Amino acid sequence: MSTLPLRHARTTDPAEVDRLYEICLRTGASGADATALYTDPRLLGEVYLGAYLALEPGLAFVVEADGVAAGYVLGARDTAAFEARTEREWWPALRERYPLGSFPEDSRDEALVQQIHRPHRTHAAILDAYPSHLHVDLLPAAQGGGNGRRLLETLFDALRVAGSPGVHLGVAEDNVSAIGFYEHLGFTRLDVPEGLVLGLRL
Repeated sequence: MSTLPLRHARTTDPAEVDRLYEICLRTGASGADATALYTDPRLLGEVYLGAYLALEPGLAFVVEADGVAAGYVLGARDTAAFEARTEREWWPALRERYPLGSFPEDSRDEALVQQIHRPHRTHAAILDAYPSHLHVDLLPAAQGGGNGRRLLETLFDALRVAGSPGVHLGVAEDNVSAIGFYEHLGFTRLDVPEGLVLGLRL
């Protein structure tokens, strides 16, 4: 695969934002297409994408294929401050739009609604050494050819300029290929009470 163009995300362009929400959904099942798993096609992006575009636009980068975004990396420089800001500026409107019980109790949609009302809080033990965090998603058209590595290294450079000493991310434990990819980049597994979290010193 050839090297694809890489640039800042156009976070104020509604068409690009819609495209990034689409990528979020089409990679939302441990990297595979989650379209069939959700009733509301935007809900996954509202939880895992939109706040970064709105609140940390300078740390949102995309890789293009055939003239449109085919993958992205998103980051937050200060995770604790980002979580506090989303509580003030992002979640309240979504809680009004998606009250608890909006979807059947055992559905994936309702699990996301519960996250909107009770957002994940990063374990404090992580934040001294790894205060930043990221999300990265690539469609098949952007996978291979070093495009994922280039996206991440672009974000790492921006975080270093911002003074961050380290970055972390959560990974689904069944996403073995992603775990291997991150460990190859130098990420190590962090000792946290729940889930799999990887960290990288910058």
